[in-house]
Amino acid sequence: MPVTETTGHFTFADWKENPVSPEDAFPRLAHATVVNGFSGGIEAEATVCDYAIAYDTAATGAFAGMELVTGRVDGRSGTFVLEERGRFESDGTVHCTFAVAEGSGTGELAGLRGSGGFTYRHGETKVPYTFAYEVRRG
Repeated sequence: MPVTETTGHFTFADWKENPVSPEDAFPRLAHATVVNGFSGGIEAEATVCDYAIAYDTAATGAFAGMELVTGRVDGRSGTFVLEERGRFESDGTVHCTFAVAEGSGTGELAGLRGSGGFTYRHGETKVPYTFAYEVRRG
């Protein structure tokens, strides 16, 4: 099956961040639980996402996380997990790449493989993403 490229937007529905190490020391660690809503090629009303965050300074750092997506990809329904890695800069820009966790696709998304990413700029309410994928059966 050929690779399909799709796009869309997501919005932050909820963000809860808790410090793991002292907040006044750097580097420092934090944990965030996030809920996102996706539209476009990926449709999901409310994902569940868990991030580990490493702050270099009060405004810069890196993160890694897993996001459970239950919904549809270009009309196919199911669930899958995205593995995410990214970096945030002092100007509020966030760069993130993600890939489907191997074997995580269910339903019509069983066999889903793919990757994508997004760039968030401070103040945006809708964040554009790209996603290239294929669904391999068997």
